[in-house]
Amino acid sequence: MYPIAIIADFVCPWCFIGKRRLERAVALVRAERPDFAYSTQWKPFFLNPNTPPEGEPYLPFLIAKFGSREAVEALFQRVRDAGEPYGLSYAFEKIALRANTLQAHRLLRWAQRQGNADALVERLFEAQFQNGEAIGDKETLIRVAGECGYEVNVVGDYLGSSEDIDELRAEEKSIRDLGIRMVPTFILPGNEVIVGAEDPRVLAAAILNQLGVPA
Repeated sequence: MYPIAIIADFVCPWCFIGKRRLERAVALVRAERPDFAYSTQWKPFFLNPNTPPEGEPYLPFLIAKFGSREAVEALFQRVRDAGEPYGLSYAFEKIALRANTLQAHRLLRWAQRQGNADALVERLFEAQFQNGEAIGDKETLIRVAGECGYEVNVVGDYLGSSEDIDELRAEEKSIRDLGIRMVPTFILPGNEVIVGAEDPRVLAAAILNQLGVPA
């Protein structure tokens, strides 16, 4: 099994595109190696670690960050254009709050202990960027987890505890200590790092090279 680590945050629209581009890259790899099998390990990153636990108004934050409403709308359009070839639509207008993603990353950490959690990752991105759901809210996360087939009572007990909070923050800090400042970032075996939502052909070529297959 070929392991791929993905460093991402659920409030990063490019990370949703990065997930799609990774899936396209895997399809390109399998065109050359039909038996290619891989596993994913999603790792935490806090794009804006100072977001308060209850979140903060989404559009005002972005306007302050990028300087104007026009600049923000231009950014939204770039993301929409980049996502369209991969079947992604973004409903930025539905997003009321920029979420603190600590609890979402905790949920993902827990889910990955149960097995592959790609479906949960997909659903969390959908919640944030297509449905405008409050992914910083524990009740929202419990419902989303239930929709993905997890036991809501177990998830509720976990999110209601403080389990893994210190470990998660320490892991995120260790990622930053490696110099990683941009998400998504993909880490292939041998610590080969590919930064950004790269073209699927770039990801596929890196994987095929490691497999000893000319890209």
